[in-house]
Amino acid sequence: MFGSRGLLILIAIAGLGLQAKLWFADDGYRKTLKLRSAVAEQRALNDSLRERNAALDAEVINLKQGRDAAEERARTDLGMIGKQETFYQVVPVAANSR
Repeated sequence: MFGSRGLLILIAIAGLGLQAKLWFADDGYRKTLKLRSAVAEQRALNDSLRERNAALDAEVINLKQGRDAAEERARTDLGMIGKQETFYQVVPVAANSR
């Protein structure tokens, strides 16, 4: 039926068919590249979030242990003034009023 040449051609056609499926199918090589890219992006995002969490953890520890940090936070975020402090508000002169 098939000689050795026919068998070789049939194997080559089957191999090309499998390669085409690997390269051009929806779940083939392109999807693998997209997944690798998505994993790299997620790792970068995780690293930045890990750094942010470490900074927040350090801030929480600082707020729990020191009164100075809590007072500074109250001043900057809430605009609070201490009992022995005087508040001065500096209003810049408008440029067109001269």
